[in-house]
Amino acid sequence: MVQRSPRLSTRRIASRIGVSRMQVWRTLHEENLHAFHDRRVQHLEPGDSAQRMDLCHWMTAHPQLLSVVLFTDEASFTRDGTNNSPNVHTFSHDNPHERSITKFQSRFSVNVWCGLLGNKLIGPFVFDNNLTGNI
Repeated sequence: MVQRSPRLSTRRIASRIGVSRMQVWRTLHEENLHAFHDRRVQHLEPGDSAQRMDLCHWMTAHPQLLSVVLFTDEASFTRDGTNNSPNVHTFSHDNPHERSITKFQSRFSVNVWCGLLGNKLIGPFVFDNNLTGNI
């Protein structure tokens, strides 16, 4: 069952074949199958890698600018719940290095933003709508 659908949860496997979850875990362990977690990554467009490398080279050439550049990040939450990524896994003998490529910024309803300028934290700020260039 795991070979056909490596992303099935132990709960679902146990339910389908009528055994306990512990028996499923024991069997997976005996078969030397391990639960590997997905790594969530942002969708990249063609050309993004080159632009990122250009920025890295530019910052390396101008280290004095690190104290005056504003670094920002955001966390987004949907009203229908967030993915609990520790519960998303793939069973395999070897790590398949699974990634979930998403375009998650287009569907969030609440965003939390913070910035770092030198050694100062700016924020957090909560926004009810998607963060766009204008917002």
